[in-house]
Amino acid sequence: MSAYDERPGDAGADATETFVAHRNLLFTVVYEMLGSAADAEDVLQETWLRWADVDLAAVRDRRAYLVRTATRQALTRLRTLRRRKESYVGPWLPEPLLTSPDVAEDVELAESVSIAMLLVLETLAPTERAVFVLREVFDLGYREIADAVGKSPAAVRQIAHRARAHVAARRPREAVSPEGARDALEAFRRAVETGDPQRLLDLIAPDVVLLTDGGGVVRAALAPVTGAERVARVLGGIGPAVAIETTHVNGCPALTLRVDGRVDTVLAVRLDGGLITGLYAVRNPEKLSRVDRETPVTR
Repeated sequence: MSAYDERPGDAGADATETFVAHRNLLFTVVYEMLGSAADAEDVLQETWLRWADVDLAAVRDRRAYLVRTATRQALTRLRTLRRRKESYVGPWLPEPLLTSPDVAEDVELAESVSIAMLLVLETLAPTERAVFVLREVFDLGYREIADAVGKSPAAVRQIAHRARAHVAARRPREAVSPEGARDALEAFRRAVETGDPQRLLDLIAPDVVLLTDGGGVVRAALAPVTGAERVARVLGGIGPAVAIETTHVNGCPALTLRVDGRVDTVLAVRLDGGLITGLYAVRNPEKLSRVDRETPVTR
């Protein structure tokens, strides 16, 4: 934690202790706003630098102050990221995180950090995304959110209502329990390993969409692959040299594909009822640094 230990004396130790105590929460808030762990870490460093200069005696609620500061920095970063994504090669997918299986038991947290939900949040404007995350996931009050996003509480209430409706319209129609998700993912893993096209077709929806993110660095489809037949053909091309493991990514069961022991692809799914409606294959090596060690997420 040396990066957060820059102030001498008791005040410095107090500031560091407070920041470290809230670090996982701050990371989760910022990551849900950005979909990028690397950028979330940068925002946390910027938040720490501001926190280190604060007179702690003047701060009534340290958690609220830190969340407010991190949110403001994340909003600035989010607008920069949007410009970067406009020139991204092929589909852009969130940076996957290896998470503890326990996260899946907190259904609301698991959904909020899932790749599928982060893609839905990508369709919100920056302020809408911040308000939705802070209100719906972390249950902050409207006044507290208003301070973070620079709006009035009344405006925040309207933004929250609009964002909630927008997200609800894009959620799966039929939720799946953690046990159901694990069973579906295990059946999908076996189907991919065997390359059995009929077994794959039994598990994926007719209108399934496969997104592959290679970032222009590795081979990947530059446009969405749509339809069960086309997606099954792509999945059927995964050869026997690929080792397929079941793991937990972003709070949900997922597959890790390894070649010669190295992570080649993280494959997350979106489930609607009993069928897979979305497949998200992250292959860009720059986004795979967090799938060999667990990242704590909390709320």
